Amino acid sequence: MSQEKSTSAIPTKILVPVDFSASSHAALDAATEQAEKFNAEIALLHVIPAFPNVSVPDSFTEAAVVEQAQKAAEERFAVSQKALAARGIKMTSKVEVGNDVAGAILEAAEREDADMIVISTHGLSGWYPMVFGSIAEKIVKLAQCPVLLLRTPRPETTAKVPSGRSMEWW
Repeated sequence: MSQEKSTSAIPTKILVPVDFSASSHAALDAATEQAEKFNAEIALLHVIPAFPNVSVPDSFTEAAVVEQAQKAAEERFAVSQKALAARGIKMTSKVEVGNDVAGAILEAAEREDADMIVISTHGLSGWYPMVFGSIAEKIVKLAQCPVLLLRTPRPETTAKVPSGRSMEWW
């Protein structure tokens, strides 16, 4: 977000980083409420973590895994696009690959000129936060725009979409 842009409490573009967990589903629900109230656009972002330098079997390649993950994310975003369009909300989506998930989110906020980020506290991060710290924590500390942080329960071993949701996002 440029330094010249005035800060407003009314968002016009909301960035929602998603990992397709129940927690990111809740973040999209909250962003949708904000978008409806303020006639804002939603920008969805899915960051596929790059593989560390480890040995992997020759039976699959990093490129094939990334390609499959990108295709799956785009299919899920198509469902989100349809649901949001039905509610009159404009949406864009982007799938990126990167080693620094928090950095990719912050760069997307700048690039998209987002004036709000909606993110949840727990996703499908697994061991990553124990080693590198929480992605949400980094976003709250480093974002140049307001951040709506949703406190969500730690995910179970199997990801489930929260019950009672009025609409299915993916």
